[in-house]
Amino acid sequence: MKLTAFHLLPLVSFAFANPNHLHQQRQAASSIPPSSSTSPQPSSSAPTSSSAASGVASSSVSSSTVASENPTAVPLASIVVNVPSAPTQIMPTPVPVGSKPSNIPNAPGVPDISTLSPVNFPALDRPAPTDSPQVQQWIQEVSQSGVTIPNIAPNAPGGCVANPTAAVNSSNCWWTCGGCTRNTDVTNCNQKYQWGLTYDDGPAPYTPDLLSYLSQVDLHATLFVVGSRVISWPALVQEEYLSGHQIAVHTWSHYPLTTLTNEQIIAELGWSKKVIHDVLGVTPTMMRPPFGDIDDRVRAICTAMNLVPVIWTRVNSTTTFDTGDFDIHNGLTNVQQVLFNWENIVSNAATMNDGFIVLEHDLFQQSVDVATGYILPDALARQPALNITPVISCLNRPFSDAYIETNDNTSNPLPLASYGGNQAKNGAIVGAAARMDAIVIAAVAIIGAMALTL
Repeated sequence: MKLTAFHLLPLVSFAFANPNHLHQQRQAASSIPPSSSTSPQPSSSAPTSSSAASGVASSSVSSSTVASENPTAVPLASIVVNVPSAPTQIMPTPVPVGSKPSNIPNAPGVPDISTLSPVNFPALDRPAPTDSPQVQQWIQEVSQSGVTIPNIAPNAPGGCVANPTAAVNSSNCWWTCGGCTRNTDVTNCNQKYQWGLTYDDGPAPYTPDLLSYLSQVDLHATLFVVGSRVISWPALVQEEYLSGHQIAVHTWSHYPLTTLTNEQIIAELGWSKKVIHDVLGVTPTMMRPPFGDIDDRVRAICTAMNLVPVIWTRVNSTTTFDTGDFDIHNGLTNVQQVLFNWENIVSNAATMNDGFIVLEHDLFQQSVDVATGYILPDALARQPALNITPVISCLNRPFSDAYIETNDNTSNPLPLASYGGNQAKNGAIVGAAARMDAIVIAAVAIIGAMALTL
């Protein structure tokens, strides 16, 4: 069906619900300077061709070269703030009930989404109420998980400047201010020149353009989807999943998690997991905190809800692998700066012994245009070649590990201890007691059957 004003309402509310200052703050910690933590490094003012000297590639591909070899690319001059929207593709229709992705042999079939309705979910792009029976159940499951939630007060909105005490409190391991990570965070890929390809904030009207390009060049990505977007375009999420992309959690409303209460964080993650499960029949095991805003309190709640945090690579306190593509739409950056950021990302990646993860988005036309017209074609043309995969694959794990229902806990145990191989279902653990009950019931049935034959 064609997009109407009704379908665009969630996107409009997203813009008002997420203040630009948070993206400005993230952009300030972007990949503009090459890393100074390793040596030697190309100068940030060096021309594009300097990538070869740094070992990134035997020949670097400039944006003009990419454009000449990719005639379908949108001209750089057209990728600007307030660009007139180009025609969108027809949004996909629901797939046949029971369809399965070919890359996960043991996956259940996708559910019937014809009866799904936003009225049965929280308001779009707003933190969900915590007093509903569903959220209260998730809160109880977290409290019974055995995971200790640190007593860390929620931050005030506004990032590091608004929270000077928290910003210097290293014990909380707040990623936003200084880049602190724990061994539970995924921030890199396993091998050099591996790129864990990710896109945030979708699905959205221009996501089909991204999917079409990825299909043409046989690439797959990890798509961190916002729950409010999933219920708005469920058939599009089904297409992403059945096309072989990894679907992961990006919360319900895209609010910075460290500013929320424990109960609100549980609601953000719980509703996002639920809507994805209702649409796909599987529940993701990975999440990305909006804005990278995570501390030890948020990490503990993620562990209790069987979610592994995935953040983009950071080489020092000020240099992250963020293209800055989000900010073309709001005028805080331009496409030339985004391409400059990309060049520096790959330059920094060449100095690393492991692979990398980059922050990009499929929410706006500009970010999709720069990805499909310039960044991805350039990446595919580089030598030595980049190994571009979803995050689950760049960790050398089977795709089945990406979802609770298909993860057998052998190669990638779920964050919450699985107690002898039990699977976690919708945030709860089917514990040893439940297994023992099943054994007892089976034994009683066998004894009963034997008695009848005597």
